[in-house]
Amino acid sequence: MRLLFIRFSAIGDIVLASPAFRCAKEQLPGVEIHLVTKHSMRAVTEANPYIDHFHYLAGDLGTLISELKAYKFDYIIDLHKNLRSFRIRASLGVPVFAYDKLSVEKFLLTKFQINRMPNRHISLRSVDALAPLGVVFDGKGLDYFIPEKVQVPALFSAGYVALVIGASFATKKLSLDSLKQLVKLIPHPIVLIGGPEEKADGAELAMLDPDRIVNTCGTYSLHESAALVRDARIVISHDTGMLYIACAFEKNVIAIWGATSPALQVEPLMPENAKTHVFQAIVPNLTCQPCSNFGTKTCPKGHFNCMKQQDLPEIARQVGEMWQPT
Repeated sequence: MRLLFIRFSAIGDIVLASPAFRCAKEQLPGVEIHLVTKHSMRAVTEANPYIDHFHYLAGDLGTLISELKAYKFDYIIDLHKNLRSFRIRASLGVPVFAYDKLSVEKFLLTKFQINRMPNRHISLRSVDALAPLGVVFDGKGLDYFIPEKVQVPALFSAGYVALVIGASFATKKLSLDSLKQLVKLIPHPIVLIGGPEEKADGAELAMLDPDRIVNTCGTYSLHESAALVRDARIVISHDTGMLYIACAFEKNVIAIWGATSPALQVEPLMPENAKTHVFQAIVPNLTCQPCSNFGTKTCPKGHFNCMKQQDLPEIARQVGEMWQPT
């Protein structure tokens, strides 16, 4: 059997879809797993042992479709459900199984605060798409694989807190001033994680205590940053890809929620037998949250209470609870 999975982006969404690749590979004898994704997402899955072949969208979709037609797929598993995936489906003309995107339910929740979301995590719904083939969720959580060649320096022999300071949209992350308050409240070593766009903020945060805070923003690749997350004792993250990578490594996790929220059923997912701890930092009783599926550039209400009212001392207290003697 040959299956074509489609998930173009983004980092977190692909990691959240990872149980579907694993469950299909482990539960369908002799199955051949192919994945279509953006070329920019190559690092997210390149070391995944459950995926046999990769097909990257780097330019013209028609070229990619021509490539895919050379294979005789038995089924398409659409885990994205957008215009490009619909075009691939129509062009290949093979049976399709797709996950329940819940577009109407998410619209009602984010625009009118009417919650019709089923109690089913997005990762489990991705596996549910394979139910007609007899595939079920195995309870093992998320996957992220780092190539063996990737090396990062050992930082802080007694361990550290990995603080992921970025996010794809402004309404999904704490302000720089709030981050400054947070790092002052945490007495343990901190490694700042982020991309080039967070480099300046990371440098400013590190200046508060250069002996205790290390800025790696914009310095390391995705895999190298993931390795720093893997080696941390605790990971604090906004709703971004590194949050789910931390879950894949079964880290103690503190998830900070702003424009999005666990109500969208994208909360941290751990294996059923995980011994790690998860704390969801979310301002209680906000009638406007979540306001978006993905985040926005500015707060639709203008007050940004979902981040401005975060209980930073409580987050620091949770760090203390999770920081156990080595």
